[in-house]
Amino acid sequence: MKKYFSIFALSLGLCLGFASCAVETDEPAGGTAVEKMAGHWMVDIDAVDANGNPIDGGEHYFGYDEDRISLFTYNTADNSDTQMWIDDLGWFDLSSYYGNAAYPNYSFKMLVNVDLNNLTFSSNDAENFSGDFSITIEDGKILKGAGKQSNGSPADSIVFYVKYTDDPWYPDDGYAKYKISGIRYAGF
Repeated sequence: MKKYFSIFALSLGLCLGFASCAVETDEPAGGTAVEKMAGHWMVDIDAVDANGNPIDGGEHYFGYDEDRISLFTYNTADNSDTQMWIDDLGWFDLSSYYGNAAYPNYSFKMLVNVDLNNLTFSSNDAENFSGDFSITIEDGKILKGAGKQSNGSPADSIVFYVKYTDDPWYPDDGYAKYKISGIRYAGF
């Protein structure tokens, strides 16, 4: 019994010794500058007219089998509080998705300007690091608690309008831009 007690006391002493060596810092742990706007979003894509109304047949315009697709917003490497990345991870590449080289690659990964106080974002003919076109994003906003999860619980919502420079399908298909909207992914 004495042997077990000695092993226990030695183990406890080592644990306390290691714990006392932990480095303390005055810097609190925290998130990024755009933490309130960053996230994984599940979104729909609708083709809309100049007023933002879906055109006939414009709902789920790209025809994906999934109900919604993923989109990510995240901080820049320098942790800017005036810009963030918005990235579709290739979901909007129609040529790859449908296996048809004649279809456009609408994918985007780009920097957008943000207003953290109003949770808004936009770009004007911004460089696209992923797809074939430069992009203008209008009226982008995060709406805290304005969406609903499938179980009815509140979720943050995202909405913005996208215009592609030299869009090969506009204006023949009758739309002016795309509306991308959805909710923050909850992991369910």
